[in-house]
Amino acid sequence: MILLVLIASVLIAGITIYQYREQSKDYHEVRLERKEQQLKQSVNYTLQRTTYPITTENLANIFKEEIYQIADVQNVNFNIYDLEGGLIKSSRPKFEQDSISNCLDAHILNKLDISIDKRFVEENSAAGDKYQASYTYITDYQFKPIGILNLPYFEDNTLNDMELREFLMRLGGVYLVMLLMAIGLAYFISKYITRSLETISNMMSKTDLTKRNEKIFIESPGEEMDNVIASYNAMIDELEISAVKLAKSEREQAWREMAKQVAHEIKNPLTPMRLTVQSFERKFNPDDPDIKPKLEEYSKTLIQQIDTMSSIASAFSNFAEMPAQQNETLNVVKIVKLALDIFNKDYIHFISEEKEIIAKLDRTQLIRVITNLVKNAIQAVPEVASPRILVSMASEETYVKIMVADNGIGILDENKDKIFEPKFTTKTSGMGLGLGMVKNIVESYKGIISYTSQPGKGTVFTVKFPKEI
Repeated sequence: MILLVLIASVLIAGITIYQYREQSKDYHEVRLERKEQQLKQSVNYTLQRTTYPITTENLANIFKEEIYQIADVQNVNFNIYDLEGGLIKSSRPKFEQDSISNCLDAHILNKLDISIDKRFVEENSAAGDKYQASYTYITDYQFKPIGILNLPYFEDNTLNDMELREFLMRLGGVYLVMLLMAIGLAYFISKYITRSLETISNMMSKTDLTKRNEKIFIESPGEEMDNVIASYNAMIDELEISAVKLAKSEREQAWREMAKQVAHEIKNPLTPMRLTVQSFERKFNPDDPDIKPKLEEYSKTLIQQIDTMSSIASAFSNFAEMPAQQNETLNVVKIVKLALDIFNKDYIHFISEEKEIIAKLDRTQLIRVITNLVKNAIQAVPEVASPRILVSMASEETYVKIMVADNGIGILDENKDKIFEPKFTTKTSGMGLGLGMVKNIVESYKGIISYTSQPGKGTVFTVKFPKEI
């Protein structure tokens, strides 16, 4: 729309300029012809009143004084030439006659001679202005040419140019208003047209498989947009159904995997328990003098395996059911020290930049985080000649930062993406739930847990808890 207004304004401006120039050209041609006719009438009237014979030789005498009178009456300057093109008389003052050609060019004489109406108009320019010069014959009573009448005519376009400028300014003002109106109209029309598209775009950008997505409802969207919106709403319905199915499938798969893991972990102690009971049944002799020590040995084995099964059940229970947070204002430095006191390892060191860092956290869950991270670090350094575990703390603007570093075996590159997955472990014992539980606790506080590791050199786990929940 804006482009059409601009093109129309340029075209109309061009046509206007062209029309003004054509009108100016026609005006000057008609005006020259009219002045020429008036001048010829005055010349013929002078020839009728003269007492000299009307010949070429007498033209200078006939118009000796009359040429100036005619020039004053007609308000024009003109020249009279003989048939050979020589200047006979001019109405211009003496000091201006030096600029007049004393002899006409041959092409002017030829053009005048071959013209049907015995008239020739020469167009030229001088000092940037256009001028025309008309040439016509002066005839006697028998219409025999006796001389050439030359009328110079300078085109004065000052008035036309001023009118053209004024008209173009007015036209430009009108088209400026139209352009502004077109811009405003185009803006509102485009906003109206793209309103539905923008709504659809925003809703699509917010579409998330894990959340409930809203449908689009727009009043009078138009037939095309209505089809698009209907397709989007249908897609949302299908997406919601797919999300429910996927979530159900994932939950079922997770429980199946968990059930397999629980069964596997429980089977491990059941096998030695079965072998112990069978051996006891086969070798049991009430009369054996060593029956009491053997019975104690069998009982000890069974109790040990039962304790293992109990710890397995407790670990899964702790992972599946996170207790509700009991947040309280704590000195995190003090709680971390208490958590480290249960480890009687001389290679565990604690460093804190501050003696007191206050935050609102659950005491039990904080201890569980520290305990699991330190346990993992201890299990990573059994084969190191000089094991070292460093637990450090620092206070940032809105976070409490806890770092647990060890110089153990590190984490292999192929295992880095699985390290926080439940039931993933690289150890021969354990169920791989410790880091998964730690991650759940940290994320429940909207905290951050990360790590860096180099195989054979060690691992650093970093936990950040927000000071205020």
